Amino acid sequence: MEKLKTIVDNAIGELEETLSGDQLDKVAKVIGAAVIRGMLEGQHQAVDACNNCVEAEQDIAHKIATAIRQKNDALIVNLSSMR
Repeated sequence: MEKLKTIVDNAIGELEETLSGDQLDKVAKVIGAAVIRGMLEGQHQAVDACNNCVEAEQDIAHKIATAIRQKNDALIVNLSSMR
């Protein structure tokens, strides 16, 4: 989660000279939401890849997909509490 905040902070840092304080806050929220959506989409694709495994590997794939979903849930809770 700290890495996502660092990504957003770096993007905002590049805009500090261009935008006012109020604009920076709005842009930070937009960039933060976009980063989160992008990361979640990548995790959804990872779960889909797990679900497309051959039958012999389905048990392991299911465990991996469950772990990814649990981490997604924890991330969403943490990010929601930051807003």
